[in-house]
Amino acid sequence: MALLGVDIGGTNIRVGCVEGQVITSVLSERINNKLSEEAVLQQLYGMVAKMMSNNITGIGVGVPSSIDPVAGVVYNVANIPSWKEVPLKALLTEQFNIPVFINNDANCFILGEKYYGRAQHVSSAVGLIVGTGLGSGLVFNNKLYNGLNCGAGEVGLIPFRDSILEHYCCGQFFERTYNMAASEAAALAHSGNATALAMFEEFGANVGQAINIILAIYSPEVIVLGGSVSKAFALFEPAMRKVMSNFLFAKTVQEVQIVVSEIDNVAIYGAASLVHDAQ
Repeated sequence: MALLGVDIGGTNIRVGCVEGQVITSVLSERINNKLSEEAVLQQLYGMVAKMMSNNITGIGVGVPSSIDPVAGVVYNVANIPSWKEVPLKALLTEQFNIPVFINNDANCFILGEKYYGRAQHVSSAVGLIVGTGLGSGLVFNNKLYNGLNCGAGEVGLIPFRDSILEHYCCGQFFERTYNMAASEAAALAHSGNATALAMFEEFGANVGQAINIILAIYSPEVIVLGGSVSKAFALFEPAMRKVMSNFLFAKTVQEVQIVVSEIDNVAIYGAASLVHDAQ
């Protein structure tokens, strides 16, 4: 059995064939996001058609948007202005006549970790994408939990200080507070720059607050971090754990596993995992 995982990102569409535990091939194309809804759909159809074979038994699609996962309708897709309300599941099913499943990108991330990555051994997990934004997804009792329109678990929207958690716990923190890209701050910190190290100490304290909120609300067995800023985990982990030490339930802090994703092409694995999750 083989599955297709489709990652509709901000700038590219990527389609990967997943056989067993391995991605055997990947096709990537840049999205011309100025095109009409139909033109972008035709690009997607063409890419999927190139990857189709008789071995493909299902298609999973991850989209950065609000989604009705039952009907498979995507709303207001990030960076594709023409996709306001697209019945993507029905359209792809009509085109390829095999089961199709649609969900948002953050949910696909934690599902990929559940079936292929660092959450395989547990029944409850939270995925936290720490990148240009702060996205999150939930797995409970070994199944993805969507909530209404795939909105469950979006801790980045929780009010925090003068704004929301997202502004303090992703790359936006460095840009808003220090007018610096997170990657630039990380390079300086790795070279021993004291100012940059202090930035990551402050950032880690913010992430620690976010983790404490996640523990209080969901108390998962594993929290998997992904996204570009998670690659600097060693720089902010000590301050994060210092704040976590103040959490009321000390045994929960001792037992929860906080790990960084190790999967290449996790978005493709995650999209393909939607097929598994439906079974």
